Amino acid sequence: MEIMISVEQGDITKIPFDAIVNAANNSLLGGGGVDGAIHRAGGPEILEACMAIRERQGGCPTGEAVITTGGLLPARHVIHTVGPVYRDGKNGEPELLKACYRNSLLLAKAHGLKTIAFPNISTGVYGYPKAAACDIAIASVRQFAGEFPAALNEVRFVCFDEENYALYCEKLSR
Repeated sequence: MEIMISVEQGDITKIPFDAIVNAANNSLLGGGGVDGAIHRAGGPEILEACMAIRERQGGCPTGEAVITTGGLLPARHVIHTVGPVYRDGKNGEPELLKACYRNSLLLAKAHGLKTIAFPNISTGVYGYPKAAACDIAIASVRQFAGEFPAALNEVRFVCFDEENYALYCEKLSR
């Protein structure tokens, strides 16, 4: 079976998948953007789970991913990954962003999850150029799907803004 890759514009906190991905910060304690929205909508269980991870390993390094409960969200789990802050693209940012997608997908596979939704990692306050981030996201998911075609049923990109949604629609149609 081949992994379906889809896109929608909307609020990732409303997606009833096995997992949604949180564009977290290294502290795992919540923040702005999608991170704050997920923590607010998911309730205190997510923060408690993140605090337990912090006690065990001291946060989450950029490019890595950890998994928690979905708390009050319709998603059963939240996979927290820390995207790179974009400087100029010459400081490992592309490799770190690719690692965010790959490590999130590998974590979903390891936990037997079949559906996962991604936000547009690092394209908000972390300043990653949207078109470049879109290319990396789609290439990373397609590479994973080629390696592990039966691992997942669906990967969905959930775009909050119109610009990202248009980019993903255009690039996924190729």
